[in-house]
Amino acid sequence: MKPLDSAPLDTKGGRPVERGASAPAAEGVSRERTHPPADENAGNPKGIEEEDPRERVNRRWNEILQETRVAQTGIQILFGFLLSVAFTQRFERLGDFDHRVYVITVVLGAAAIGALIAPVALHRFLSGSRMKDEVVAVAGRFMVCGMVLLALTIGCTLLLLLHTVLTDLLAEILVGAVMAWFAGAWFVLPLILKMRSGRRDD
Repeated sequence: MKPLDSAPLDTKGGRPVERGASAPAAEGVSRERTHPPADENAGNPKGIEEEDPRERVNRRWNEILQETRVAQTGIQILFGFLLSVAFTQRFERLGDFDHRVYVITVVLGAAAIGALIAPVALHRFLSGSRMKDEVVAVAGRFMVCGMVLLALTIGCTLLLLLHTVLTDLLAEILVGAVMAWFAGAWFVLPLILKMRSGRRDD
């Protein structure tokens, strides 16, 4: 009796190959079955358009915290330097103008620190009150106020330092140029980009 021929097995997929089907074709079928096409969106984070209101508020709050940390580091270092200046011997030899600039600079620095820490205080005292939308909105305004005060503090500090080593006119020109740069990079440029994009705040 003639033994029945067994169907050849696919060496990779382990499944019988029908008669008349070539091995390469069977391998192609096996690859298609064992390696389905990957989803293009798999592993990608949820887009801004798909965020629900709570997720959007949480994202904006986390962004504000990151911005606050960066700004606070700069103002704290600068403020520590300003406080140490008053206890140096050369500070006593400065004129009335320099003393007034120093006082204004210290006050601006303290106000900047207060504005930049205000979002944390708001969150702490209003935590659990279901007012996170309001907290995020007010915190954003405090951040803008703190950035303005920080820029003014840096400008006054620069004026105080340059006034002791340069002429009054040259010191004022340099300080004006630096302040114009801050205004353009920190405030004007973001506004221009926002108007060009035409997108709403998210």
